[in-house]
Amino acid sequence: MTYELYYWDGIPGRGEFVRLALEDAGAEYRDVAREPGGMGEMMAFLNGKRGPHVPFAPPFLKDDDLVISHVANILRYLGPKLGLVPADKASRFFAHGLQLTLTDFLTEIHDTHHPLGVDAYYEDQKVEAQGRTARFLSSRLPKFLDYFETVLSANHGKEGNLVGGQIGYIDLSLFQVIEGLQYAFPSAMRDSGNRWPGITALQARVKERPRLRGYLSSQRRLPFNESGIFRHYPELDVEV
Repeated sequence: MTYELYYWDGIPGRGEFVRLALEDAGAEYRDVAREPGGMGEMMAFLNGKRGPHVPFAPPFLKDDDLVISHVANILRYLGPKLGLVPADKASRFFAHGLQLTLTDFLTEIHDTHHPLGVDAYYEDQKVEAQGRTARFLSSRLPKFLDYFETVLSANHGKEGNLVGGQIGYIDLSLFQVIEGLQYAFPSAMRDSGNRWPGITALQARVKERPRLRGYLSSQRRLPFNESGIFRHYPELDVEV
């Protein structure tokens, strides 16, 4: 069966975490909203015209008669099917917990440029964004990345990934977060290789994954931009 991924066209956003898993596994999927008429198909789901399982927002995944929403939920479902999570129950729950932690991290990253809410333009909250971002870069960003560096270090005898003995969906997700942070805050992330060497090494390994290498250089890989989670505003990017 061909998976159907629904997410807004034009931005990588949260949909990219699902794309990376599908692309790495070589799974067949439709990126529905990027196809002609696809936005209408997606809105039909969101407006409750495709059955009782109505997603709150994209991304969501359709697999046969299943409709699964939320990145962590989707990856929890896809991980075993795509071979991107270990088989044992403890590892699967731990990987899911790590993905939920990244979900929290993403919320804080997004709120650097929209601290007052998503219903106002960035330009209407620039002063508040500068204060929020300064605290995020000095405190919250290192707290999260220190944690993931610790998890990498604690995974004794493995190949430098977060759970089990091979790269899985949680490693792909951490890769996307680091790529996004380096886009949004290049000055703040300038010394990231020295501060978080394990994460940096994992990032490099993910880039060399055979299928991902082709995907990352293709037009299917949407570039970061100022409509997504990760946004580069020079006035917010300060070295810490």
